[in-house]
Amino acid sequence: MRLEYQILIAFVLDLLFGDPRWLPHPVKIIGRFTMALESPLRRSIPNARMAGVTTALIVLGASGSVVFLLVKGAGWLHPAAGDAVSILLLYTTFAAKDLAQHGARVYLALHSGDLPEARRRVAMMVGRDTDRLDEAGVARAAVESVAENAVDGVTAPLFFGALGGPVGAMLYKTINTLDSTFGYKNERYLDFGWASARLDDLANWLPARLTAPLVAVAALFVRANAAGAWRIFRRDGRKHSSPNSGLAEAAVAGALGVQLGGLNYYGGEASEHPRIGDPLEALEAGHIGRTNRLMLATAFIALLVFAGVRLVITGCGWGGAA
Repeated sequence: MRLEYQILIAFVLDLLFGDPRWLPHPVKIIGRFTMALESPLRRSIPNARMAGVTTALIVLGASGSVVFLLVKGAGWLHPAAGDAVSILLLYTTFAAKDLAQHGARVYLALHSGDLPEARRRVAMMVGRDTDRLDEAGVARAAVESVAENAVDGVTAPLFFGALGGPVGAMLYKTINTLDSTFGYKNERYLDFGWASARLDDLANWLPARLTAPLVAVAALFVRANAAGAWRIFRRDGRKHSSPNSGLAEAAVAGALGVQLGGLNYYGGEASEHPRIGDPLEALEAGHIGRTNRLMLATAFIALLVFAGVRLVITGCGWGGAA
């Protein structure tokens, strides 16, 4: 079966089933393996940065090799088994339904007037303090989370899946896991997590810059402001401290006519973030649902574009065998 069709089936499976809690998720296994390596490698390699580089290389090599052997081994037993394993592995790298569900749960709590429950639910999506957020603050946190995670949860896995199949998609998720485990700018991980953070920036560089224009296109299909998405992406996309995270956020802010960023609290400490977008509309619960629709439309367009380009290239013989 062609990879393009495997990606399509995997994407549909994600929309139907999301992330079943009973299924052993590869990312969780990678995360445990990653954490298990830290102490022994720190002890064996005194230079923290080199220890971190070594950790990243070992984890990437292991995850890529395991996925390659699983797909090839299953295909050796039967081509249909190889296809099934490839589809299952691709499916585990997509998170469109889970992302939309998290946002929807926050929306439903706000819509029903249960602000304490909305705060509790949005705390599952963000790292900031949520116990004192008002409705606008909860809505902003949810919108920002869905917008930012649209890249690493949906469009980037689709991009790397089209580029390198299940191995490419899983290597990308491995880089995400390394960054979420070690990519902190604190005393413990500033050097050890340097390689993980830089790899994540590099891996997201192109997908983030492809996603923001796709958000503008998607806005045409969900009655949002496509011109605003493009304008704010171009104007505010690079205000974020991350080289990639602000791009999709800016496009979403422009599409919805809202302003994101501003004052957050982390562990009781204030942190001022750059303002992204124009406050044409006051943030409220309805913007979470609109963000979900925009994210899903962007995901569908990304699927068509990435898989379609691959289909054309391989069909014309430019990229070798499918």
